[in-house]
Amino acid sequence: MARDELSRAMTLRWQDLKGVIPWGDTFEGISPAGRHVEVERSYIWTAGEGGDILCEVAVYGGPSRYEHGARVSAVISRPS
Repeated sequence: MARDELSRAMTLRWQDLKGVIPWGDTFEGISPAGRHVEVERSYIWTAGEGGDILCEVAVYGGPSRYEHGARVSAVISRPS
């Protein structure tokens, strides 16, 4: 589920994100196994403002299970 959400999160363009970085959101969802989970997405600068953007996704079974959740990340490269 984390990988699927990351692929959706990566559809946002660098040009659209640059004005709102750092940015993130958390929402409730239902995993493919039918469990209630929280999905957290965040976008931050990788090295410095105006550069590449790190997109991170975490899926976990509520605040007390945050450390046991699935995490994935990828970089949205600054256009040349």
